[in-house]
Amino acid sequence: MQNSVRTVTGDISPASLGMTFGHEHLFTCPAPRLQDGGDMVLDDEDKSVAELELYRRASGGALIELTTPEFGRDPLALRRISERSGVHVVATTGHASADYWRDVLDLDGMREDDLVAEMVRDLTVGIDGTPVRAGIIKAGTSHNAVLPAEERVIRAAARAQRETGAPITTHTTAGTMASEQARIFLSAGADPRRVCLGHLDRHLDFDTHRDLAEQGFFLGYDCISKDWYEPDARRVEHIARLFEAGLGAHICLSGDLARRSQLVAWGGGPGYTYIPWRFVPWLRRVGLGDAELRMLLVDNPARLLTWGPC
Repeated sequence: MQNSVRTVTGDISPASLGMTFGHEHLFTCPAPRLQDGGDMVLDDEDKSVAELELYRRASGGALIELTTPEFGRDPLALRRISERSGVHVVATTGHASADYWRDVLDLDGMREDDLVAEMVRDLTVGIDGTPVRAGIIKAGTSHNAVLPAEERVIRAAARAQRETGAPITTHTTAGTMASEQARIFLSAGADPRRVCLGHLDRHLDFDTHRDLAEQGFFLGYDCISKDWYEPDARRVEHIARLFEAGLGAHICLSGDLARRSQLVAWGGGPGYTYIPWRFVPWLRRVGLGDAELRMLLVDNPARLLTWGPC
């Protein structure tokens, strides 16, 4: 598996990905933690295919689909959607944070060894008894806290990475606790060059982000278009500053569009075309050229997704 990317339809070369979004939710079955009157339930495969077809018309080639079991994951649906749309999809194993699994899964009662076994099985055998294998591991933390079960998931993710070579991505609630996640990953032996710390653009602290990138981690700027967290103008400013600091190779972009009201195929917006059609021209206006944009949209996610030695 080393030097390949594991998608829901099989293993491919990193060079086959093209433009790749690093943190999305394409299909979610009804689940106890999906609230807001059904807005977070994305259970229509035809609409998922239609959204990916729009993405493909905007030069989209792949995305990382980070729906975990407690969030309503359906690996066979992801495979069908990928096959119909022609867009590569990478599924996840692991878990988000206690806010999502509380009263749904008893992760507080799971041993670290059992979490590792679950992740390795999903990555190498198949998810939920299907032949569809995960291509990335997810872990996460609460708002301004790392709960004991969340730390076990992080440590299990690091161990599963060491055993398989798989990449890792994370959920940070409101962009908090990224440095603490990094500390736990490093203490558990994870390779920071294959770990993306997510939702960092919900709390744009340049010094913290620079420090994490200098340690080798990827920075997930994956809430693009969500100005109620941070305005896109500040995201553009921070991305430009990171390039000026020589750290552009550590940024992965995405929108984390997980609601019907955010997806064009469901009658909402801005949809998957927002980044290539609106955000990228903004980055050009502040001086990023073709090489820098290719790094953000193609090279960085391909490097993250490529399985390494174990």
